[in-house]
Amino acid sequence: MTVSPSPELNAPEDWAAWLRLLETPGLGRESARKLLAAFGSPDAVIAASTAARKEVVGPSTAAALELESPALERLTEATRCWLHEAPPGSPRRLVTLGDPLYPPALLEMADPPLLLYAQGRAELLQATGVAIVGSRQATPQGLENARSFAAALSEAGLTVVSGLAQGIDGAAHEGALQGPGSTIAVVGTGLDQVYPKRHAALAQRLSLQGLILSEYALGTPPLAENFPQRNRIIAGLSRGTLVVEAALQSGSLISARLASEAGRDVFAIPGSIHSPQSRGCHWLIKQGAKLVESAQDVLDEIQVRPPPVAAEVRDNSGEASGDALLEALGFEPATLDALVARTGWSPQQLNIRLLELELGGRVARLPGQLFQRVSAA
Repeated sequence: MTVSPSPELNAPEDWAAWLRLLETPGLGRESARKLLAAFGSPDAVIAASTAARKEVVGPSTAAALELESPALERLTEATRCWLHEAPPGSPRRLVTLGDPLYPPALLEMADPPLLLYAQGRAELLQATGVAIVGSRQATPQGLENARSFAAALSEAGLTVVSGLAQGIDGAAHEGALQGPGSTIAVVGTGLDQVYPKRHAALAQRLSLQGLILSEYALGTPPLAENFPQRNRIIAGLSRGTLVVEAALQSGSLISARLASEAGRDVFAIPGSIHSPQSRGCHWLIKQGAKLVESAQDVLDEIQVRPPPVAAEVRDNSGEASGDALLEALGFEPATLDALVARTGWSPQQLNIRLLELELGGRVARLPGQLFQRVSAA
């Protein structure tokens, strides 16, 4: 399906058309997908005649777009306010299929979300992700495993994806915020709400240091049927899914199944044979999930190397005059791919460090995605 990008992806005429297409009562996501495939963009769908839309969807669905309901008008205004009233350091935006920020990993799914509400660091949508999921009634050891694995994966430059639920999800987000890879929380409510409420402070940190993501319109409450749908996005954003603890009947196993069906890796941490929270992990291992005992086991499987320890270079005064990245850069322009080969760092880690050096006046960004070391005056 090809969707034409708008020159101003968050201009009101663009996102308002998306809202009308996706939130019109009686239309639904599957019909919206068919209409987009047929007409190319929400504006084109709305501009088409009812007769033309009838060729793609049923008569009642085709006619539903003729009138905007008062509820849709209120939602459009609420969304406009939400976008324009973002707190400092926590930008908000809508990311659609035509947006360059739309995560490529989701396009490999059978049912990618058509629109995403995002608050925080939207650039994380382009990062390499690993999902960490598990029980809401986690054991103390499970919580510690989630934090430590997430911290190690984030330190290696991977972005940890989870669902902001209590238990394993919350611990994974907390651990991942300690490293440069950071974390994405995919939630099952509108982004004007926090669920569970006990994670209000964590959600605030995520909106500043990580990213909170939802496909649900503002005002959507925590409905039970939305959370399995949210799990497909968690799995879709990730190169692999790590299940820390899970009962045999749990949403975490849904995420693992979706990851497996998408051809992604599934990892599981074993536990006591006497613990109900270990049975889901043991079942996954019997089904072919990779048993892991350390974060390095995950990194080895997805072939991500941890960054080398940066060596300081000192001048005669004994003061630091550079670091390993500046040494690798030299004084000739270099591409990001060349720096990956020279340093062994991930592109995400390099981009973060290069930005820091650029802001510090030590590296210049040149046309053609080249980087050059700037000599000290």
